[in-house]
Amino acid sequence: MTAKTKAKKVTEDLLFKMFMEHVLENETYPKSVYKFCKLNSISEAEFYEIFGSLETLQKEIWNKFFVNTHNLLLENKEFDNFSNKEKMLTFFYTFFEMLTLNRSYVLFALSHERNPLRNLEQLKGLRRHFKNLAKDLIDASNNGKALKVLQHNPNVFSEGAWLQFLFLLKFWINDESAGFEKTDMAIEKSVNTIFDVFDNTPLERIIDFGKFFYKESFV
Repeated sequence: MTAKTKAKKVTEDLLFKMFMEHVLENETYPKSVYKFCKLNSISEAEFYEIFGSLETLQKEIWNKFFVNTHNLLLENKEFDNFSNKEKMLTFFYTFFEMLTLNRSYVLFALSHERNPLRNLEQLKGLRRHFKNLAKDLIDASNNGKALKVLQHNPNVFSEGAWLQFLFLLKFWINDESAGFEKTDMAIEKSVNTIFDVFDNTPLERIIDFGKFFYKESFV
């Protein structure tokens, strides 16, 4: 008699893996927690110990992308010494590398509903995480400025950074360049632009970014 196979431990990461594989293999979301669990030979009780619904799981995938990216940045001992611009650049580069590793799933998740706004609903948690990151950066910058008139509004900055991310996300979705090198260029130009706006530096980079955006989006 062979030894009984040890039951797999159901974890958050395992459910993410099962969910994303289901989506990619079936080109649709699971219809119910019951069917999802049955197909993956786990119990509903094990699922509900971690997530309250399939919709919650779906949203948490995006949060996981953020957390994994943030953890990778923190592993870099030099990250704390980066300037705010360097930190934002590094975050974007790393985050989009994370998305590229999961590109097939991300493209499906952001195109499943006909209404684009419905597809963006799953990004609510990511938006909160991302805006908090941007606020932390601007707060750190403000702490180094003695005069209040020189300080920037964290809420305005974080909202602008989120809109910037949405632009880059759309750009990446449509990018067909090798290694998504055009997305890397867009990241560099857009981050330079948003910091130039806040630092009141010359407009050359804004003009350069505008030309780049026009060429890649409309020509």
